[in-house]
Amino acid sequence: MKFRRIGFVLILLGALAAGWWLLYGRGPKVTTVTPSRGTAVEIVYATGAVEPVRWAKVASLIRGRIVDLCYCEGKPVKKDEVLVRLDDGELQAQLGELKAREDFLKREMARVTELIGRGASTVQAFERASSELRRVQALISVQKEKLSNYLIVAPMDGIVLRRDGEVGEIAEAGQILFRVGVPKPLEVVAEVNEEDIPRVVVGQQVLLRTDAFPNQRLEGEVREITPMGDPLAKTYRIRIDLPDDTPLKPGMSVEANVITREKPNALLVPADAVQGNAVFVVDGDRVVDKRDIKAGIRGARSVEILDGLTAADHIVAPIPPAGLSDGQRVRASERRPS
Repeated sequence: MKFRRIGFVLILLGALAAGWWLLYGRGPKVTTVTPSRGTAVEIVYATGAVEPVRWAKVASLIRGRIVDLCYCEGKPVKKDEVLVRLDDGELQAQLGELKAREDFLKREMARVTELIGRGASTVQAFERASSELRRVQALISVQKEKLSNYLIVAPMDGIVLRRDGEVGEIAEAGQILFRVGVPKPLEVVAEVNEEDIPRVVVGQQVLLRTDAFPNQRLEGEVREITPMGDPLAKTYRIRIDLPDDTPLKPGMSVEANVITREKPNALLVPADAVQGNAVFVVDGDRVVDKRDIKAGIRGARSVEILDGLTAADHIVAPIPPAGLSDGQRVRASERRPS
């Protein structure tokens, strides 16, 4: 009986050891891929927004309460058409007083002129009335100029792209109330990091991505690069032309990938398979070999291999977060193409 129990324990320990070996003794699970041939692409990444090429912001120059505005989003407007009226009651009252004073002085001048003709007044009296009339007329001109700021007009012919404001609200000086522009053509205004801007030139193709059209290929072309960057943000602004049939709309945020270099028929591996200048290669006996490579163009998804790999090699991709060591045993399975 005693030997039978010992035998049972030995069998149990053997089963546990075999299970451990099956799970851990052969190493961690990894997926592998083989290098493929394709076009190696080097890109410069930027972020930006879609804007009309011709558009303008309509802002208030003064602080005032909105008493009327155009509910015309998406509708055409003409240059100098009134979009917003601010409360100008106090200034209108002051203008009325000045005009009444002007009328009085005009009558006074007419009376003095008549008296001079009869010898009952002097030239000095006429000049005083004339000077006072000119002063009041100057004040009227200033008042009218002030009142013009209470009427906010369209700066150009176009479509009202957006309205921000409601009747009764207080418009602050500099607050943008309308955006008016021509819907087509459109462009992307993007910001590029200053270390990348030397690789960007006018005419380069741009691949665009936005959450609104996740599965659609969107293209553009670099049209303009600002000569002076932003020293605080350390970026340079570029403008990207869009085709007339683009589905993008003004105001959409986009990711821009400027193609700075292309190389066809290159040997490529996934970017997540490369660690520095090395990859992990799995050979026939399932042992990892950390191999140095010479990389060429490094893209967001793939890396060009100039030396160190062949199309028949099986490489680990992605590299497990814990990392692998040279000579480590693994359990490999081929990664399915995405």
